[in-house]
Amino acid sequence: MPDIVTLTMNPALDITTSTNRVVPTDKVRCGAPRRDPGGGGLNVARVLHVLGTPATAVFPSGGHTGRALEDLVATEGVGIRSLTIRGSTRESLTINENETGLQYRFVLPGPTVTAREQVACLDLVIEVASGADYVVVSGSLPPGVPADFYQQVADVVGDLGARVIVDTSGPALRQLRGGVFLVKPSIRELRDWTGRELSAIDDQVAAAREVIDRGISQVVVLSLGADGALLVTRDRDEYFPSVQVPVVSGVGAGDSMVAGVVCGLAQGRSLSDSVRYGIAAGAAMLQTPGTALCRRSDVERFYALLTDGSAAGTIVG
Repeated sequence: MPDIVTLTMNPALDITTSTNRVVPTDKVRCGAPRRDPGGGGLNVARVLHVLGTPATAVFPSGGHTGRALEDLVATEGVGIRSLTIRGSTRESLTINENETGLQYRFVLPGPTVTAREQVACLDLVIEVASGADYVVVSGSLPPGVPADFYQQVADVVGDLGARVIVDTSGPALRQLRGGVFLVKPSIRELRDWTGRELSAIDDQVAAAREVIDRGISQVVVLSLGADGALLVTRDRDEYFPSVQVPVVSGVGAGDSMVAGVVCGLAQGRSLSDSVRYGIAAGAAMLQTPGTALCRRSDVERFYALLTDGSAAGTIVG
């Protein structure tokens, strides 16, 4: 049985291309497209594979797009357990504008997943996650799936004894009630969750600790983007700086950070070192084009920078 299982309820076939300039009305001639598997949990599993930590990716798949997605994931060597659904797996489009360096990302909603298909997904998660140490639930929910679906996953996975890690946003995040080991919101997502501005770091720590005090999650890893990250538990909080790197593409950086954190935990690293490894993985992803995967050598190099003492974590309070 796998030690790590990821769940992606709204996977995508990610298409990345470029053009000199994006303009309205006229045809925009683009370069050769790059096609990659996409969706939160799938990206996490793919990065874990790069980092030498195997995981099994669970996801619904439908239509020609779903079959193409499955083929791409299998070609990379990632273990998959897909559930065939009636609707077609979505596509997402990223266009890099050469003249300005701007990036345009077009994200489609995904297929409607029926109630019967949702039950089948839960059953598949129970089957695959039996004996797993970590289950990573990541990404958006497709049409037809209730906002509390990830809470349903946390309930059934908790009964199996696995630790649940959640990375989502919006209603799916707000519907979490408990049973989660670690949640990784961005600062924007935490602001939406709490309805507060959270400009000061003390306010950010307080908001994260509210999530813990309410029994929703034992650990909060707050992503601050270029400003680093906060690790908050019931009795401690720690700030970690980021690694400053040239940004080629921001696609998948958050998923890569989650992969680094769970990889560290699965390898027996401390929470602090796991967050550092997650920051390193996220920074490495920023240096790759489109949805291309990060390089393990970059992750290890950035992790060394974060652990050499010059960029160590700081106790906030």
